[in-house]
Amino acid sequence: MIRRDSDFKRTVLVVDDEDVNREILGAILEQKYSLLYAKNGVEALSQIRANADSLSLVLLDLLMPEMDGYQVLSELQADAKLKKIPVIVLTSEKSAEVKSLEKGAADFLSKPYDLPEVILARVWHSIQLFENTTIIQATENDSITSLYTSDFFNEYGQIFDKRHPDYEMDSIVVDFSHFHLLNELHGHETGDLVLKKIAEGIREVLNEKGGIACRYDADTFYIYTRHGAEYLSILNKIQNQLSTLLKPQEIRFRIGIYYDKKHEISFRARFDRALQACNGLRSKQGTAFAIYDEEMHQQALFGGRLLQDFETAIKEKQLKVYYQPKYNIVGDVPVLSSAEALIRWIHPELGFIRPDLFIPLFEENGLVQKLDRYVWSEAASQMKKWREKFGVTMPVSVNVSRVDLSDPDMTNYICKIINENGISSADYYLEVTESAYTENSQQIIEIVKNLRNKGFKIEMDDFGSGYSSLNMLTTLPIDALKLDKGFINNIERGNKEMKMIELILGIAEFLNVPVIAEGVETKEQLELLKLAKCDVIQGYYFSKPLSADDFDALIQKDIEVRKDISNS
Repeated sequence: MIRRDSDFKRTVLVVDDEDVNREILGAILEQKYSLLYAKNGVEALSQIRANADSLSLVLLDLLMPEMDGYQVLSELQADAKLKKIPVIVLTSEKSAEVKSLEKGAADFLSKPYDLPEVILARVWHSIQLFENTTIIQATENDSITSLYTSDFFNEYGQIFDKRHPDYEMDSIVVDFSHFHLLNELHGHETGDLVLKKIAEGIREVLNEKGGIACRYDADTFYIYTRHGAEYLSILNKIQNQLSTLLKPQEIRFRIGIYYDKKHEISFRARFDRALQACNGLRSKQGTAFAIYDEEMHQQALFGGRLLQDFETAIKEKQLKVYYQPKYNIVGDVPVLSSAEALIRWIHPELGFIRPDLFIPLFEENGLVQKLDRYVWSEAASQMKKWREKFGVTMPVSVNVSRVDLSDPDMTNYICKIINENGISSADYYLEVTESAYTENSQQIIEIVKNLRNKGFKIEMDDFGSGYSSLNMLTTLPIDALKLDKGFINNIERGNKEMKMIELILGIAEFLNVPVIAEGVETKEQLELLKLAKCDVIQGYYFSKPLSADDFDALIQKDIEVRKDISNS
């Protein structure tokens, strides 16, 4: 049974050199409190230090031998921990009351003690004030940075606005990029120290400009300050704090700003907009600033509409799975080898919506897992239809995100859909981005090993876009490398991009894994890749992503090509 708050007895220390006074106070308080006693200041300090964690209040006489009450108050004020314990001074001298309060006393009781109910009320009031203050202090400040917690920041900000409705304020979001990598490379102690240094830089800003700040979550900070602050100055103060800890190339920030002159939207909404501006910088390299504007506002409205319509899109199959063919170019004639499943949204009112507009949105809002499962199921069903129609199996690769891999039910779900459609796991390829491996490498590796043990082929997608690919390649469980299309865009004979691709192809040959090049758009790119012994090509040179019905023609053509090859 959980005990009520009233069942707990607080501990009170009664300090008085007169036996009779201690007895009187004891008789008044003993029904409600656990009592400790001291007859002079020396004993009092000893009791306080021994019971500092459990002591709720000290009743302290001022005039005592060995050490008087004033000296005790001075000792308590000199100790950061002990000064928080409330003290009620016991005195018969009115002139002592002000001096006692100045030295840190919470209240006073006049001698002689003739009204027990007043004593009980003052004791309880002081204890309640102490406990409430302790709770507020514990919830007010972030334990690592000592800035406000997010909840206290939001409450204080709203109060600030009510008191200063005419102040023009900036809502600023500061995010440290790739903080998780910093923790992995340098350890969490260094990570915590970095957060403290960022907070120190922010405090310098607040000391100059005024305002409040909090650590909103792991590596994101909110600053609310008067409009007109130099944003570059804010960054410089933070970077200066970090300069002794990190290399310049390790210090990367994204900073989003929202300025609302008339406070037309709520305090929280202003920071939502600053955060949107900040998040819009994720693809930018290095440190970058963004100020929320009307274009971002329209994007937010558009994103809200997409989130609102997502469930209907799934239910009504507005989301269509398209298939981009992959061609094996090892022989003299390119041969259709497989396809990648790609999602497209044909909205009944908004028309065609590009994937780059809705996929990042769903990733941010926790919907990408449901979207991925929809694609997986649709792709498996289509593979079954093609086999029944053409008598051949067309392997299909589907994208698997880091979020998917963190789901303990993911493997069971994929096994379930391929079993329901009667297809082999060997023909159902899983594309895992390189960045997913670097996020939590060991955990991901174990999950991928389990999937390979069940027969699935694993393709490392976007190879070359991550941070530690070459170091990790020898240990990663993969069946194919898929070159990031950024490598392909500018290849020419003998240039550095082509040399890099040749290097990767050499490593892949050593590891005995095929290489898939995506984003191939020209005959020249195809010929260079074929000469370099690339295995598989995907891109607009062969075909754009096609609907399932349009893909039928490619399968039929491939069947005929294979017949011609076998007859020649």
